[in-house]
Amino acid sequence: MLTTRFVDGAPNWIDVGTSDMDGATSFYGALFGWRFESAGPEAGGYGFFQLDGRTVAGGMRTAPEQGPPSWTVYFRTADAAATAEAAERTRGHVLAPPMDVMDQGTTAIVADSAGVPFGLWQPGLNKGLDKAGDPGSLCWVELYTADIAAAAAFYYATLGLETSAVTFPGGTYTCVNPAGLGEDAMFGGVVPLADDPVETQPHWLPYFEVADVDGVVAEAERRGGTVRMPATDVEGVGRTARLADPYGARFAVIRSATPQ
Repeated sequence: MLTTRFVDGAPNWIDVGTSDMDGATSFYGALFGWRFESAGPEAGGYGFFQLDGRTVAGGMRTAPEQGPPSWTVYFRTADAAATAEAAERTRGHVLAPPMDVMDQGTTAIVADSAGVPFGLWQPGLNKGLDKAGDPGSLCWVELYTADIAAAAAFYYATLGLETSAVTFPGGTYTCVNPAGLGEDAMFGGVVPLADDPVETQPHWLPYFEVADVDGVVAEAERRGGTVRMPATDVEGVGRTARLADPYGARFAVIRSATPQ
C-alpha cells in the first residue's frame, strides 16, 4: 500500500479534471469528508482537496477539448525531462511537456505505449500528497491494459518499475513496485483487460481507502454517481467497489483486509 514515504517511481500525487468543480467538491466531500482549497489566483483554478487539513488530492475544472473528466495518477521522478524522454524512446508520447509549477516542482503528462495518460511530478517544495494509505486517501492504483508484458516493459524502462506475480484464490495478480524495493513497496497492479468484466479501455484507476465501502457506494448513488462494479469481497484483499462520479471520472474504493 502507498505511504507518504515517497520514492522515485511511486505515485506521489493525484488530481481530477472535471467539468464542474463545485459539483465535484460536493460529491467527494460527501464521500470522503474532503474540503477544497484554492491554490490561489496564480494557479489558474487549481486547488487541493484536504482531509483534516492535509492534502489528499488536487483538482481543477477542465474544458471539453482537454478530454473527458478523469483522475490522473502522478509518479515521482528526480528528473521529469529525462523521464519524459525515456517514455518517448519506449513508444510513449509526451502530452504536456515538463513545466515548472512556481517553486513547487516540475510536472509533465505523458502516455504509455498503449496510450494511457499519467503524470510525472519532480518535487520542489511540494514533495507530494500529505496523506496516503489512510481512510479518505489514495492507497492503491491499477493499470488496465491489453498487454501486460508490453506495459511492464514500458514502465520498467520509463520509471524503473518492477512487476511480480502474486497468487490468490482464483488466479494470479501482477503487482508493481519501485526498482529494488520488493513487495514491501508494492503500490499497485496491472490487470489484463480481457480478464476484467467492467473495464473496456486501458487506463490507470485510483483506489481510495474507506472505512465503509457499502456506505460510500450508497452515498455515491444518492449524489448522482455511477456504480461500475458493486461492493465485492476479495479474499485476502478486502471489500472493494468501482465507481464513477457524476461527471464520469472513474475511481475505486476499498476497505483493506487486516494484514495477517
